[in-house]
Amino acid sequence: MSQVVGKVSQIIGPVVDVRFDLKGGQLPKLFDALIGKRKDGSDVVLEVQQHVGEDTVRAIAMDSTDGFTRGQEIFVTGSPISMPIGDQIYGRVFNVVGEDIDGIGDISYEKTMSIHRDAPKFEDLSTATEILFNGIKVIDQIET
Repeated sequence: MSQVVGKVSQIIGPVVDVRFDLKGGQLPKLFDALIGKRKDGSDVVLEVQQHVGEDTVRAIAMDSTDGFTRGQEIFVTGSPISMPIGDQIYGRVFNVVGEDIDGIGDISYEKTMSIHRDAPKFEDLSTATEILFNGIKVIDQIET
C-alpha cells in the first residue's frame, strides 16, 4: 500500500467521503482503489468515484461499511481494482474485488487486469458459431 493516507470525513451507507492532507501530494485518481480496515482487521475496498473539493474524494465501498467511523484512516493503493487473469481462474468464482469465494482455496496468479478498461474493438471479436456446452445433458443434446 501507498504512504498516502486519508481520513473518513462522512459515511452515508456505502458512500464514503475521504479527506486527505495533501502537503505537496495529490488526490487519488478516479477509479483508484482505497483500503479501509475494520475493527476486526478485515479490509474493505473502496473505489474513488468523484473528487469533491480540493482535498476530498467520494468513494463507493465494495462491502459493508459497518464499523467505519469518522477519522478512520484510509490507505491509497495507487491502482484500480484488478481481477486475476489466466488459465488457472477457469471454473473459479470471484467477488467484485478479485478475491476467490468458491471455497476451493487460494490461487497463485501472476497477472491481473483492471476492471476499468476499454471494450474490445469490433475487429477483435469472434464471429464463429460454436456450441456452448453447459453440462446439462438434455440441453446439450438439443443444441447438437
